[in-house]
Amino acid sequence: MTPPTRARTILRIHFHPAQPSQELYDQLLTILDGITPRVEAHPADWSADADLTGALRYWQQTPAGLVGITRLRTLALTGVQSSAGAGPNRMIAAMAAALTPPGAATIISTSPYDIAAFLGPQQAAMLPGIGPATAKTLARYGIRTVRDIADTPLATLQRILGTTTGRQTHDRANGHDDRPVVPTATPKSISASHPFDRDELDTDQHQRTALALAEHLGARLRDQNDIAQALTLTLTYADRTTTTKTRTLTEPTAHTPALASTTRDLLTRLGLQRARVRAISLRAERLLPASQAAHQLTLDARDNKARDLETALDRARARYGAGIAGAASAYRRVT
Repeated sequence: MTPPTRARTILRIHFHPAQPSQELYDQLLTILDGITPRVEAHPADWSADADLTGALRYWQQTPAGLVGITRLRTLALTGVQSSAGAGPNRMIAAMAAALTPPGAATIISTSPYDIAAFLGPQQAAMLPGIGPATAKTLARYGIRTVRDIADTPLATLQRILGTTTGRQTHDRANGHDDRPVVPTATPKSISASHPFDRDELDTDQHQRTALALAEHLGARLRDQNDIAQALTLTLTYADRTTTTKTRTLTEPTAHTPALASTTRDLLTRLGLQRARVRAISLRAERLLPASQAAHQLTLDARDNKARDLETALDRARARYGAGIAGAASAYRRVT
């Protein structure tokens, strides 16, 4: 493997809160911003990238030392446990973090030998950009690990995968990733999460839980006079891996049936079959003031009845408190 160019120190940190909330995530990002101003948020999976390159001199720390300070601060100030990976670029940091359990950190140095030792033994499918189909294609040629990819001539990879994909795969297998950490403000969003008491295998329970989260978010959006432009569904499995899918809504809304319909579709597209689900989270993203809503009128009486029902439920909640009433399957059948 050839050494990556422009070695930096990039941190990928995953947070593992017991009770996720937008306010808590914002607080965690503020703590990171106190370490380095170059922080890129990834709210969908409660993670963030941070470029520590310039901060190392300021803090007079090694990469391992500064990662430790960061994790200690988040734990001390919020009580949130974290896992982290750090390396000379975003790809290596993300791969290291993905292999690290909560409460630990994996640091990959800028040494070409350490980078090769970390990347080489991993399965080809662990490399970003290589999905199951591409991994199968490579396996037919006896290319099964990242080291196999790195040792394969570029021209051969390009014949197998195509010019662009072959080049990108070859670069990544050799530890190259020039993508910068781009500081971004976290878009306004709200989220709700449900951790199961045990690994849940029942797909009907997955759906009931996801729809309950959609109903909860819809009520919160209407309470604060906001509408959502997109929904992100995240499932956490028994082995701590996650699957995340995001969908832009047809129109920005806080209408529970519209949110539930999108949530149901996201869950269906995951194609879960006896998956051991540990938790389900739903995030309403890119919020706007409700005054900017532009509901498209229809002649569907069921939609009007659903909105009337929604208004009645909101009034009941306001008068008697949350949990006093709820819609079956998030108003799935309104006639």
